Amino acid sequence: MRQVPHYLIIGSGRLATHLQHYFFHLQLGYDTWCRQRSKAALAPKLEKATHVLLAISDDAIETWIQEALSGTTAMRIHFSGRLVSEHAYGAHPLMTFTRELYVLRQYQAIPFVIDGDAPPFEQLFPGLLNPSVRLQRAQKEKYHALCVMSGNFSCMLWQKLLTTFEREFGFDASIAHPYLQQQTQNIMRHYQQALTGPLVRQDRETLERDRNALAGDPFQAIFDSFVSCYQTLKKAGEA
Repeated sequence: MRQVPHYLIIGSGRLATHLQHYFFHLQLGYDTWCRQRSKAALAPKLEKATHVLLAISDDAIETWIQEALSGTTAMRIHFSGRLVSEHAYGAHPLMTFTRELYVLRQYQAIPFVIDGDAPPFEQLFPGLLNPSVRLQRAQKEKYHALCVMSGNFSCMLWQKLLTTFEREFGFDASIAHPYLQQQTQNIMRHYQQALTGPLVRQDRETLERDRNALAGDPFQAIFDSFVSCYQTLKKAGEA
């Protein structure tokens, strides 16, 4: 007879909050605990848990497992996209989590990137039907670096555009939403052909004028690095 899972979600940040919301909608049994609470309150929850989910910072995972979870037989899972642990399996949700909670279908569509030597997804997360892929541990740091660049760095660029529109040009930031939506759709549909503009046209005069317009702005260094990167890829036949 299959064991009924009971999760213990460790953490109080955004990911922990989203996991609770997701599990609530699926009517899965779970408890919560965060490191601001007493360890005395943790013991009875650990006794019930079949799966301990560590939604805490990367730097704290290993130490905390050894200090607080050494006695449990529950399956231990962390959500770091970078960390390789001998004490827990990694399952990175390929998603960005805001303070706003999502609807059930959004949670169900989140893919998980799990360690190559981890048990099957249905054993890691009984009751969840999310898509999943496996990644060898030696590839995790590169995977995470790419996620940071594509998600976090692109967000900084859009924040720069929208902030400048409002504060300097006097535009409402929403005027750029159609541009953002179309760019996102182009990447999703045909990511290899989505790049347009003076980089692709090799319009050097326009690129130089654009660069000069950013004089004194820290984003000028980013502009330079992207132009240089594209030129390197072009020479290598990768762009």
